Amino acid sequence: MVLRYTTLITVCLILLSRAAIAADEPELQSLLTKPIIGAELSQDEVMEFTDARVMPMPEVETIAQWEAFVRRQRQATFAEVIYRGSAAQWRDAELGVEYLDTIDGGPGYSIRKLRYEAVPGLWIPALLYVPDNLTGKVPVIMNVNGHDGNGKAAPYKQIRCINQAKRGMIALNVEWFGMGQLRTDNFAHYRLNQIDLCGTSGYGAFYLSMKRALDVLLSHEHADPERVAVTGLSGGGCQTIQISALDERVTLADPVAGYSSFHTRARYLSDLGDSEQTPVDLAVTADYSVLTAMRAPRPTLLTYNDQDNCCFRAGHALPPLVQAAEPIFKLYGKPDNLHSHINTDPGTHNYELDNRQQLYAFLGRHFHPDDAAYDATEIPCEDEVLSADELMVPLPNNNLDLHALAVAEMQSLPRDGVLPTSAGAAAGWQRTKRARLRQVLRFPKYDVQAKAVGQQEVAATQATFWQLKIGDAWTVPAVELVRGTPQKTVVLIGDEGRGSLAPQVEELLAANHRVIAVDPFFFGESKIKNRDFLFALLVSAVGERPLGIQASQVAAVARWAAAKDNVRRVKVIAVGHRTSVVALAAAALSDSVISGVELHDSLGSLRQVVEENRQVIESPELFCFGLLVEHDIKQLAALVAPNTVKFVKPSERVRSELADLKAFYAELGIQFDPFR
Repeated sequence: MVLRYTTLITVCLILLSRAAIAADEPELQSLLTKPIIGAELSQDEVMEFTDARVMPMPEVETIAQWEAFVRRQRQATFAEVIYRGSAAQWRDAELGVEYLDTIDGGPGYSIRKLRYEAVPGLWIPALLYVPDNLTGKVPVIMNVNGHDGNGKAAPYKQIRCINQAKRGMIALNVEWFGMGQLRTDNFAHYRLNQIDLCGTSGYGAFYLSMKRALDVLLSHEHADPERVAVTGLSGGGCQTIQISALDERVTLADPVAGYSSFHTRARYLSDLGDSEQTPVDLAVTADYSVLTAMRAPRPTLLTYNDQDNCCFRAGHALPPLVQAAEPIFKLYGKPDNLHSHINTDPGTHNYELDNRQQLYAFLGRHFHPDDAAYDATEIPCEDEVLSADELMVPLPNNNLDLHALAVAEMQSLPRDGVLPTSAGAAAGWQRTKRARLRQVLRFPKYDVQAKAVGQQEVAATQATFWQLKIGDAWTVPAVELVRGTPQKTVVLIGDEGRGSLAPQVEELLAANHRVIAVDPFFFGESKIKNRDFLFALLVSAVGERPLGIQASQVAAVARWAAAKDNVRRVKVIAVGHRTSVVALAAAALSDSVISGVELHDSLGSLRQVVEENRQVIESPELFCFGLLVEHDIKQLAALVAPNTVKFVKPSERVRSELADLKAFYAELGIQFDPFR
């Protein structure tokens, strides 16, 4: 009977305790959600951070100096941006081109359907507009395009190609990933970062789709290698400057409303580009202003729209590009080879009649300079525009896409993934892996300057609100919560921000912990207000890594907390898939100031990012370039040892992937089960 009463009393106490916790949570919520840094500061700081890290135009006085610079930067862009990982093998592979049906165009030309491999197994449909009765060598033009779902069938693009053919030029109309015939979910551009995670340049596939198209165009028996042009609208304008700056075969370029300097993008939110416009590390090797200047002395027409309703409005996008490129064209004695045009009719985001006629005139000036009869007036051909069905090019049933490329890349990853089986081997393995992780994350070591900006007491809980200046770039908000006399200190982070962590805070306070709830970069109050994930892409483009910044901030907060509270080490608890990876990386590289990590709702493997076909929009830090090559969740956890990693309510995937972690601890003389 006594036992039954004791049990009943215990149950009642538990229920009362839980009720008290539930009652306290709204009060804790009010403390956790109190604004500390405001809605604008993170936006301002990331703009300053990215702008300051874009490579500048060099100061040169001679052509020799400039060309030496161009050689270095072009080589660096190929090696450090485009052809990383398997992309170098894609570049060197023997790939196919298949010419299919020829269909009637209009008077004076025909259209040849074809497909070519951009990378092994990934075929691109294209249309070759060929003038009738060709003789000798004639100009060739690659027509690319941007984010238009009509793809190669877009009427304004067809009209452009038809007019080129009617002027005796061979025009190639190329389909783009995610558009037209390739408008499938797995070609969505934000999936290219899955390939990045695997240590291969996802942008490399985009670049090779252009390079292979040029190969096809120049293989035509009538192609004149001295008269090779590229043009396109929007994303096609971006493609135009990328390929025409880096591939010296392009002798004339007309990018239309397609890009601005990374300096400009950091300040004008409309210009922030997608994954293929903001490749990892491109701003380190070749800003778009540098790419524009690389065109010198080859004829280049920069076309922008006065009231562009999408992006790259002429007033802010064009002047910095001209300022960068004009002195270089003058250095060559070819200032007239750099032209610009601002469209006012209609002035919106377009490649309509005025912009097309500017192209025709520019082609005539440079490709037919002695032809007095050349007329840049557009030749009417609206009745020759064909439907998407009529322009359909058959593709293989098993055609690869961006997601399929990522799946193939991850099959052998992580490399050297087996954990060491002895303490001696583990020590060397950890040194090597930590050094490589530090490189992959571009992991800085930040100092912290702390400023208390307020205090408040609610229900016996004392809260101190901190602005933590981390390094010279970031201000991170933190709430320190204390009840009674704490015995230990915990740094707490969560995917949904500190405002979502009241239940965890209450449990920790009840267990006599001092809690420091923090919002690192991109989380909670530190979330960027506008175009957040596009700034995360820009952070990677300027040579940094969002995950590296986040992990470094957490490690810095841990050091600050330990010093402030005069304790040797602190624990880090993370709630969510994303912050769990942040916590692991911070603990792996924190010089043991982090005593252990507790993870709620952790991934079992970074391979899940690819398996679940995620886009970089959802969780930019999880797409860190090359992270999966050597560091999956299991390897990251092993790098935290001899400090412990506890997985709370682990999923079956976690249990399966990390099944040998307990044995790894045992080899180090630690009896610890990470799942209990």
